[in-house]
Amino acid sequence: MLALAENRYGKSRVRLVHVKRHPDRHDFREWTLDILLEGDFEACFVNGDNSKILPTDTMKNTVYSLARQSSADCMEEFAKELTLFFLERNPQVTSTRVSVSEKRWEHLLVGGKAHPTTFVQSTSEAQTTEISRMRGGEFSVWSGLDHLLVMKTAGSEFVGFVKDSLTTLPEASDRLFGTSARARWKYFEAGASFATLRTAIREILLGVFAARTSKSVQHTLYAMGGAVLEQIPEVEEIELTMPNKHCLLVDLSPFGQDNPNEVFVPIDEPHGYIEARIRRRG
Repeated sequence: MLALAENRYGKSRVRLVHVKRHPDRHDFREWTLDILLEGDFEACFVNGDNSKILPTDTMKNTVYSLARQSSADCMEEFAKELTLFFLERNPQVTSTRVSVSEKRWEHLLVGGKAHPTTFVQSTSEAQTTEISRMRGGEFSVWSGLDHLLVMKTAGSEFVGFVKDSLTTLPEASDRLFGTSARARWKYFEAGASFATLRTAIREILLGVFAARTSKSVQHTLYAMGGAVLEQIPEVEEIELTMPNKHCLLVDLSPFGQDNPNEVFVPIDEPHGYIEARIRRRG
């Protein structure tokens, strides 16, 4: 006997640029959205009956139509609007999940002032969110940052680690520490001030990375996540992923030169990979 287990379907990588035109300035946002629906779709999978299937092309069109009338001022609020829209118009759907990734565009500075209608993208960093809701339930809101590239040239060490017959890595009391960090945090409340909190959380993460002496990537990751939970009561838990972007000290002795921790070669792979989730104690 066969039985259909967990299943879902939706539309992936829906691209949207939205310009809000205010009298004194424009706001420019570039989003990529993923939509997933769960519900009563067994007849489609088992019998080929599409009578309860909302076409994924319709999901794409819904994004653009809703964007035209949306009053949302951040990705979280827009994703909540989409989630409710699909649930309210499709009784066969039991839960909806909308994920959004936003590229960072900022007003171009001209003569030290922000130009109201011209924008620049100077970083690969992305803002993210994932909104889900079951019919009759509450919103679940995860927000985050991705591709947050940071590097420090002091205040980082790695000593006292396990050494066996295959260990060649020397201890380092003063090493470069770089990472492309990804962070995701879950809010207690679905009505939080998302844009304001995102800015505050980003500043906390970067501040701890810069100021704290690092004994390891793990040590720094825990301190960064812990600081967010200590300072932002609206956050229930936080996940951090921090691959170690290695810079290897170049041996210049064959050329009769010293290298006082100044000349390195960056390598992309292989690289260390560290991740953890930090929660409040129950």
